[in-house]
Amino acid sequence: MCGIAGLIHRGKSSNVGRELTDMLQSLKHRGPDSTGFALYGNPKSGEHVLRFKVAEQEDMRHGFQIHDQVRERRAEVDRRLDELGARRVSEEEATEYAYRYWISYDGDMKKLADYVEDVEGAEILSIGNALELVKDLGDATVVSGQYGLGEFGGTHAIGHTRMATESDVDIRSAHPYWAYPFNDISVVHNGQLTNYWGFRREMERRGHRFMSNCDSELIAVYLADRMERGEDLEEAMHRSVDELDGVFTYVVATSDKLGMAKDVMAAKPMVLYESDDFVALASEEVAIRSVFPHEIDTYDPYEGEVMVWQS
Repeated sequence: MCGIAGLIHRGKSSNVGRELTDMLQSLKHRGPDSTGFALYGNPKSGEHVLRFKVAEQEDMRHGFQIHDQVRERRAEVDRRLDELGARRVSEEEATEYAYRYWISYDGDMKKLADYVEDVEGAEILSIGNALELVKDLGDATVVSGQYGLGEFGGTHAIGHTRMATESDVDIRSAHPYWAYPFNDISVVHNGQLTNYWGFRREMERRGHRFMSNCDSELIAVYLADRMERGEDLEEAMHRSVDELDGVFTYVVATSDKLGMAKDVMAAKPMVLYESDDFVALASEEVAIRSVFPHEIDTYDPYEGEVMVWQS
């Protein structure tokens, strides 16, 4: 019974970090184990934001040895970035095991991502011109405070509150998922895909890699793959409704778009509010009212519906 949420401002930037934090915190009852944010900020020309971690939160309780390993892993990541010619413009230690780098790099991004993730314990959460993906254990207020997301300015964002049912409570199993190694594509999802393994094997044969066994990651990779083959976001989403089996509602974001799709049975909830300059959607209306406490009109999308909005 996870919770998903998304918002987009048309033609302007806003404090999407605070807004999404409020929306996800109101959905805590749907998933108290972990919270994730995919935030789309204001990109800098020629730079990418690299979000990565070198340990799990629970690893840090294991004493001095793990702290030494964390320092060694980060140093090895730095060495490999330097070796590939990725210039580190600036660096930020988000937590003692997670980092935020601005890098300048015009080489093969998949080669960079693969080389970094070959470091033991390292996992790239996202690479993007606009996208910054943050996820960790705890509710939205805890994670947002830990990573300083309350003042994040941008145009749009999506997020997820997770109740662990079939996998571990760890960062790797938390949502959202970035479509590795594609720039700026992320997905949150509520539901279950019944043809997950068949499509995953197809994507792996096409050269894609997966960091988890979560079907939400498959949706992200599936959409990115279709877009790489020439479809626009809306076309790829319509195809996903036809080809992905199961009960699902998902929200996807790219550098300048927010999209929502429901399966043909519409078994998973979604509530939507739309005005001329703002769109908000979530698993429950309470999340939208955390941003708009005054009287508003919301509605439920139809079964099989696909909708896309531009920032």
